[in-house]
Amino acid sequence: MSLRPRFILAALFTVAFAAVVLLFVAQRAGTLGRGPVLEVATTGDIRDLFAPRNPNGPFIADLALRRLENSYYKPVEPQTPIAGEVAGLRSVLGSKRNAVASLPGATATGNPGADGQIAARILAYAQDHYAAAVGPHGRDDLTDAALRGIMKSVRDPYTVYLSPTEIRGLNESLSGGNFGGIGVYIYQLKDGRIIVQPIEQLPAARAGMKPGEVVDSVDGKPVRGVPIDRVETMIRGESGTVVHLRAHLYSGPATEHSYAIVREIIHVPTVRAKMENGFDYIRLSDFGTTSADEVRKAVLAGRAAGARGYILDLRDNGGGLLDAAVAISSIFIPQGTIVSTIRRDGQRTTEEALGDAIGGLTPLVILVNKYTASASEITAGALQDYHYASLVGTRTFGKGVVQSIFPIPDPTASEGALKITTARYVTPMGRDIQHHGIEPDVTVAQDPNPSLIDTPADRQLAAAKKRLRQLIR
Repeated sequence: MSLRPRFILAALFTVAFAAVVLLFVAQRAGTLGRGPVLEVATTGDIRDLFAPRNPNGPFIADLALRRLENSYYKPVEPQTPIAGEVAGLRSVLGSKRNAVASLPGATATGNPGADGQIAARILAYAQDHYAAAVGPHGRDDLTDAALRGIMKSVRDPYTVYLSPTEIRGLNESLSGGNFGGIGVYIYQLKDGRIIVQPIEQLPAARAGMKPGEVVDSVDGKPVRGVPIDRVETMIRGESGTVVHLRAHLYSGPATEHSYAIVREIIHVPTVRAKMENGFDYIRLSDFGTTSADEVRKAVLAGRAAGARGYILDLRDNGGGLLDAAVAISSIFIPQGTIVSTIRRDGQRTTEEALGDAIGGLTPLVILVNKYTASASEITAGALQDYHYASLVGTRTFGKGVVQSIFPIPDPTASEGALKITTARYVTPMGRDIQHHGIEPDVTVAQDPNPSLIDTPADRQLAAAKKRLRQLIR
């Protein structure tokens, strides 16, 4: 069963690994780019390239082109971003049935300053001549199209323009949410069905929703085939309001159940932990700002309870913050390099263990699958390189590049941002996992069906427990 997963923070918000899954399943070349290793939530202001200027209007295209050419981890042909901008604008103009639309000639000079001015002139021309025909928000729509075109031009699914709404959502997902919702994990199957897994003690679970239920409608509106972002929006809402869902179990009788769920302001944890048969099982959903503290708390609780072994479940975890990957790895690794990032000019930055490891966290098994990506691979790769953990499952996704966020300030509105791949990374032993992934020590094939995880049918988890029993003999 092919899945299109999203992790919903409190109110069904997109988690990092969605883009990784989409890339794997659909070879997507789209623009959301979830599942990055982000160096930090924001890495500086796009205005730091130049003397202060008002970035409103066409000048934003100038800034975007120069930031891409200066920061992308590979050399960028001068004509590439200009051609991308033109293609993006033509796409919007064509969708508005403006077949006669024309744009000025656009041949790059190879001088970033001059080429940035060309990009600004192209956008200005489009706005001046076609904004009214595009619609009431024509200037903004054309700016959005130009920026998306510039970023998309390098054909890197992780290098994208993020609208104010998208960057706000990314920041919310990495910081743990805190907005109105019902508290579930949500996935979209290849056939368009929406399947959810309620989070313990949150509104959906308290209302009686079961793991693996297929949502048929939200407030009376069918959701099969509806884009997952739209389903999220339908379920999200103001705290204290009610959302009505009709759903049925994925496996078993197709009897529909009706739920009236009161939305709450919820911070959704990234860790679920429990002790079982003497093993501390820790499932980590993403690498956000609170994840390291949550993992630390979970392993300390397990050690205090006399855990004989530890399982860190990184299946379906598409990553998040680089700092979080370093901090989580450092819980287990007392010293040494965690990861090295390498930029276009060959500059190498080494991230070392933080020196705050917790002793006695052995033996350790890490569960991985083909949706384990990015920051998850940094942690899994480092622990495997140092022989602090055995990996069980299937080969990981293979995303060995790092993204940085550059806000685009707009004094009249919320800020959008450019997300650009700025470096590649290698494991402590120098492994470059881009497109290769990490091979587990024990391979156990299993359908990546989230409803199987942590159930009696979870063969990979059973194999992890078996591995721990072998290691403690």
